[in-house]
Amino acid sequence: MGNDKLPIINSPEELRALAPEKLPDVCAELRQTLIRHLASNPGHFASSMGAVDLTVALHYVFDTPRDRIVWDVGHQAYAHKLLTGRRDRFHTNRTLGGICGFPTPEESPYDTFAAGHASNSISAALGMSIASSLDNEVPRRHVVAVIGDASISGGLAFEGLNNVANTPNNLLIILNDNEMSIDHNTGALSRYLSGFNTSRRYNRMRYKGYTFLRRIGLLGDGSRGPLIRFGNSLKALFTRQQNIFEGLNIRYFGPIDGNDVREVVKVLSDIKDLDGPKLLHLRTRKGLGFPAAEADPATWHAPGRFDPVTGIRQDSANACPKWQDIFGQTLLEMAGLDSRVVGITAAMSTGTSICIMQESMPGRTFDVGISEGHAVTFAAGLAKEGKKPFVAIYSAFLQRAYDHIVNDVALLRLPVTLCIDRAGIVGEDGATHHGAFDLAYLRTVPGMTIAAPSTADQLRSLMITALKFDGPFAIRYPRGCVPDSPAQTEPAPMPVGKGYKMRSGAALTFLTIGPIAHTVAEATALLASRGIEAAHFDMIFLRPLDDDIMAQAVSSGAPIITVEDGIRDGGLGSAVTEWLSDHGHSEIPVTRLGLPTDHFVTHGSSSQLYKLCGLDVGSIADTAASILSK
Repeated sequence: MGNDKLPIINSPEELRALAPEKLPDVCAELRQTLIRHLASNPGHFASSMGAVDLTVALHYVFDTPRDRIVWDVGHQAYAHKLLTGRRDRFHTNRTLGGICGFPTPEESPYDTFAAGHASNSISAALGMSIASSLDNEVPRRHVVAVIGDASISGGLAFEGLNNVANTPNNLLIILNDNEMSIDHNTGALSRYLSGFNTSRRYNRMRYKGYTFLRRIGLLGDGSRGPLIRFGNSLKALFTRQQNIFEGLNIRYFGPIDGNDVREVVKVLSDIKDLDGPKLLHLRTRKGLGFPAAEADPATWHAPGRFDPVTGIRQDSANACPKWQDIFGQTLLEMAGLDSRVVGITAAMSTGTSICIMQESMPGRTFDVGISEGHAVTFAAGLAKEGKKPFVAIYSAFLQRAYDHIVNDVALLRLPVTLCIDRAGIVGEDGATHHGAFDLAYLRTVPGMTIAAPSTADQLRSLMITALKFDGPFAIRYPRGCVPDSPAQTEPAPMPVGKGYKMRSGAALTFLTIGPIAHTVAEATALLASRGIEAAHFDMIFLRPLDDDIMAQAVSSGAPIITVEDGIRDGGLGSAVTEWLSDHGHSEIPVTRLGLPTDHFVTHGSSSQLYKLCGLDVGSIADTAASILSK
């Protein structure tokens, strides 16, 4: 690292043995390590670079892992992994068999809770804090929730804050405010945090006054709430600002420079033993230490491979059209033809390519922030008044809006179209991000039409179909490249509940949904080379199921194999099995191929994970051959 006076730090114990003046050197070394590794093994870059100083300060001040640090999302936790015994394995980050890209208790005792989805840290940390109090642990176990300015806008975070304010606890909440999510933050809370500037001098005076009153017995737990409210009134009078956190009886400190590690250490040391809930507001800078990332943190959220010296990013993935871009371009075309069309996303404007419409029609495009439930109910309100909302959300994140889908969309049979991005296996982000469950959980919702295109043209036609459909409609599609380029002709609606035959054959019948049809097409060709002719139908619609195709499958009497890029139970395989039972054809054997139901799929490249799940060409062909050999 170029400094022989400072050893490489591999554990919090080694870190806490250093003098405070050495901590900036530790931060510099960690940033250089992140740059070196992430340049060749991509991951979440800008967030982790910005949170290095905070991470060092937390492990320096608190007795981890006995003291608990609960990370929110986990995009910023790479320095945490380097400091907690995983430096020698960090080169395996996000690879099959390597360490996870997010904190997970299965990997390390320093990872106190599962991370990957936003806004859960406050609720989880509050539970840990109260559990420690119930156990009367001595010395007191400190619990810290680290949450970003985007994540704190999520509904669960507000529920957690409300409960923090009304339950005796000593939780410390650290608000890591970098004025960014993946795309720029939106909403009133983001504007509030951006403009908030509480006096550092005021906080020091208040803290001294608090400790003095506590020492002489004039301040106790019973009088703390009224005193905070009185202090809030004085602060509002002199600063002309309202403090939303102290309005909830949560002590507020900051904002301070979260990239000044020594200042963060000092403040944490001063406030960590204060009784009652506390919030420390830190201002940090995404990508700090790498100029290209500082200048464009959205692009450098997960930049792929790059030159660690020049910052030039590799363009290996730019040659192919992506599913999300086909969606975004088609949505813009439809919006130009139909004034009822509006686009909605939840902090994923770029990731879903709704930004394409947003650039041309900002007044009809809405990024609601990390608020998936609100996005769906907001869309329902628009639909109730005659609009045609298209809601683009990643499959794994749409799970958070299930109640809203059921009660606010389906119950009223409103024409809201759910555009489910990142469906199926997503690769290196792993278990928290795979879109495994949408087919299964949506199939149980009354009145929900569910489709999955296997080509770009099908996606475009399904969007037109949804526009003309009077009821809830879900279209799911995966991450990455489409297997074909869309035709230049204008897309036309397709019949709802109708698929098509891809191949004839008498030995077996394959039924597929979504782009995995192309993998099965290769498998049927491989089987044909072995003398096994299999029929193959692309169902397109999971609900309603194509009765004509099912009748053809039954008439052949051949074994049926269903293949889907979703959990094996509850999706296409279950729907086909139920249809056969309902129509008196239970004698026809069905083999269901899909993602496993007894464990979560790990992280790794998509091709590795498909093979692991038995969904690659060779595995599908071997499964088919083994069925016929029985």
